[in-house]
Amino acid sequence: MHSAPGRSYPWVYRMVVGLLRPPLLWFTRRHWSGVENLPSAGGFIAVSNHVTNLDPLTFAHFLVDNDVPVKFLAKKELFKIPFFGRILTMVGHIPVHRGTAKAADSLRDAEAALRGGECVAVFPEGTLTHDPGAWPMRGKTGVARLALATRVPVIPIAQWGAHRIVPRFAEHFATLIPQRVDVVAGPPVDLSDLYDRPIDAAVLRTATDRIMERLTEELAAIRGETPPTRFWDRSVDGDSKATYLAEKAAERAQRAERRTAGVRAAFARARGTLAGLAKRTRP
Repeated sequence: MHSAPGRSYPWVYRMVVGLLRPPLLWFTRRHWSGVENLPSAGGFIAVSNHVTNLDPLTFAHFLVDNDVPVKFLAKKELFKIPFFGRILTMVGHIPVHRGTAKAADSLRDAEAALRGGECVAVFPEGTLTHDPGAWPMRGKTGVARLALATRVPVIPIAQWGAHRIVPRFAEHFATLIPQRVDVVAGPPVDLSDLYDRPIDAAVLRTATDRIMERLTEELAAIRGETPPTRFWDRSVDGDSKATYLAEKAAERAQRAERRTAGVRAAFARARGTLAGLAKRTRP
C-alpha cells in the first residue's frame, strides 16, 4: 500500500489489515465503485450508513484497499476493552467521549488528524439505523461541525449487503456463504455556502441533513428503491430495535414450528407405510 503524505500506516495497522483481509475476501463478493471520488491526497471525511455491526470492516476494506488508511471515530467504550482497546489506539483510531467533559477532545483530535492529511471515517447516525427499512436515519451534528471547522471534503460512501452476513442488531454470522456487498463513493458534499456562516444549531442541522441526503441518494441508487420522505428520528419515532428483534424471533419460531410439523408428518407417513406392509405380509 502506498498512502499519501500525512496518512499514517503503522506496522500495527498493517498487521490488523493482514489478519482481517482474508476473511473479508472470503465472506464478501465486492462490487465497488466511485473510487475516483476518493481524494488522492489531503485530509477528508468519509461518511457511511450503518446497518450492521460488520459495516466498519466492509467500510474500511473499501478504503484501505484503495490506498486510504482510514482512522475511525469510535465509541470510547471500545478503547476500554483489554488488548483490543490498545490495538485501536496504536492503529490511530479516535475515541468519542459522548456526553462527557472530554467530548470536545474527540473533535480536536479528529481536526488535527484531518489537517495532517488523514482520512477520518464517521457513521453520522452514531449507531445502527433504527429505520424499519434500514435507510439512514437522522444524523448527529458532530460530522457537520468537523466538516465546517476543517473545510475538508466530505465523501458519502454508501454500502449495502453486509447485513446478509451479520444481520441487523446481531453479533453472529447468519451464513458462511459469500454474499454480495456493494460500496459506492459519491462526489464530495458541497457545504461551501455554509463556511462563512456562524456555526450555530441551524447551520449544523442544515449541513448534517445535506450530508445524510447525499448518503441516502447513493444508497437508493445501490438498492434501486425509493427512500422514505423523511429521516427516522429516534427521539420522535422511537427505538425500533425491540420490535425488529421480536419480529425476527417470531419468524424463527414459525420456521421451527413448520420444520417440526414436517418431521411429524414424515413420521406419520412412515408409520402408515410400515403398517400397510405389515398387513400385506400377514399369512
